[in-house]
Amino acid sequence: MDSEDPISADDSPTQGIDEVVHQRVRLGLLTILNEARRVEFRFLQESMALTAGNLSQHIRVLEEAGLVRVIKGVDGRRPRTWVSITRNGRTALHVEVASLKALIERVEGAK
Repeated sequence: MDSEDPISADDSPTQGIDEVVHQRVRLGLLTILNEARRVEFRFLQESMALTAGNLSQHIRVLEEAGLVRVIKGVDGRRPRTWVSITRNGRTALHVEVASLKALIERVEGAK
């Protein structure tokens, strides 16, 4: 491809990137959630080194997009919050990974 050639939206190297999923913290959360049936809020907070407020905000974005489900309950006498990935969340994560692989292949192919 010549640098003078026009690039259509279909040719954009980032066409498949989803802004909701691609954000660093949310991509990490979906990756962790993809590995387990459900994950406790505190574990996510510690794993991602986030404040409770920051984690809550990212989970809210993912929940509003239908990518995660939040379950509140009690374990013993302590209130707990668990988060799980939805089917749509799993699909979105796999699409994001495929888009990133295509981007890497394009970069490596330009050598």
